[in-house]
Amino acid sequence: IPDWNIEVRDGVMQLEKVFLFKNFKFALAFTNAMGEISEAEGHHPGLLTEWGKVTVTWWSHSIKGLHRNDFIMAARTDEVAKTAEGRK
Repeated sequence: IPDWNIEVRDGVMQLEKVFLFKNFKFALAFTNAMGEISEAEGHHPGLLTEWGKVTVTWWSHSIKGLHRNDFIMAARTDEVAKTAEGRK
């Protein structure tokens, strides 16, 4: 997955990417869009929403690491980001 980083936290591999926005309003809208998709799929990322940026982190809690679904959801995240309003 281009532009995604593999991070290891507490021995758990995770996919992580930062998305930049023009302000908090646009960052929050992206976070909410990710929440909708995550609920529909039953797979939820770590989401850190700050002024002008959202950090998205995918991993599978059940296996304490990365699963194919995490890569699929990272790709879906990129698709949502392509059409997100207010991207930098």
